[in-house]
Amino acid sequence: MKSFLSRIAIALVIFAFSGISAFAKRDTVTFPSNIKVNGTLVKRGTYDIKFNEETKELSILKAGKVIAHATARAEKEAAKAKGIKYSSIVSGDELQLLSVTFGGSDEKLVIVGGEAASK
Repeated sequence: MKSFLSRIAIALVIFAFSGISAFAKRDTVTFPSNIKVNGTLVKRGTYDIKFNEETKELSILKAGKVIAHATARAEKEAAKAKGIKYSSIVSGDELQLLSVTFGGSDEKLVIVGGEAASK
């Protein structure tokens, strides 16, 4: 009986975690130079990038810690991206992140607010 209850508990935990991940997109991105994300400087390097579809928040993480975040809106693309890609713009002497497209997705995530939205 204990074994049966343990299996049910494990199944419920797995189900709960799979439901959470259905609302988030994740990937890894490498920035070859420093870039600003919503006013926060992200130094060149490799980062995890995550988009929460419920809250519309795009997060840049290093070792599990959020380095920068921004609100983003989805825009349809003509085709699915083969791999992760991003676009940026030079503003003054700084590079700013404009959008991110996850590999396999046909939606570009455009950062909302600030200079990124006006370009």
